[in-house]
Amino acid sequence: MMIRRNLLAFAGLLAAVPAFAQAPLSAAARAELAPTGTLRAAINFGNTVLVQRGPTENDPRGVSPALARALAARLGVPLTIVPFDAAGRVTEANRASGGTAWDIAFLAVDPVRGEGMAFTAPYVVIEGIYAVPATSAIRSNEDVDRAGVRIAVGRGSAYDLFLTRAIRNATLVRTDTSERAITEFAAGGMDVIAGVGQPIREFAATRPDMRVLPGRFMVIEQAMAVPRGRDAALAALRDFVEEAKASGFVARALAESNQPDAAVAPLAR
Repeated sequence: MMIRRNLLAFAGLLAAVPAFAQAPLSAAARAELAPTGTLRAAINFGNTVLVQRGPTENDPRGVSPALARALAARLGVPLTIVPFDAAGRVTEANRASGGTAWDIAFLAVDPVRGEGMAFTAPYVVIEGIYAVPATSAIRSNEDVDRAGVRIAVGRGSAYDLFLTRAIRNATLVRTDTSERAITEFAAGGMDVIAGVGQPIREFAATRPDMRVLPGRFMVIEQAMAVPRGRDAALAALRDFVEEAKASGFVARALAESNQPDAAVAPLAR
């Protein structure tokens, strides 16, 4: 009875996934994408633009889970969500396991991460922005990189990696997760919070003592990734992402998850 229920649930999952035209997958790609017979997708719950919590941890909403479900349906295999609360921990798990902790991941493209994984072209682009206390003398993004300025960031996030290379005078104060960075900034003691645009704007809208700086300090390119060495899987994923963008699948998933501040990335081909 349990097996029957599992099969029915899997069939229901596949039926619920909107279809779009996809290039045929080679046997090598299938083997590399789901070597255990299950597609294991690393999902970062710390990025609420891409992922929103569902009724259970195994039922997340958002564009990244939608892509994972569509790929599992294409492969005809079950999907397992491998949850993380920060992007940096996805990278750490890949490194610590030698590339066996997960099969696909949804992360921002960055050269440091590229040492252990390979990326498709982006499927979504989002903004990295700053916010400051309402009384701060900082008025622009250019004012942030000054001696004595403390910037709260989530450790290992795309903007942490970017700012580590870009900041020369200010100090980055790293917290375990991006959510924790916002909490610590709100508690006082930090001069700036850096992060993904939508959650920071949503939080600032509830705080009259907080002000979002105009513009953005970076564009964050969100892509799919596989552990390095899975070349056939990477080639198949690159086609998959381009077809998902061209078909309108990514745009629909963003709209259905109410993410107006995110944009579908341009086609790479």
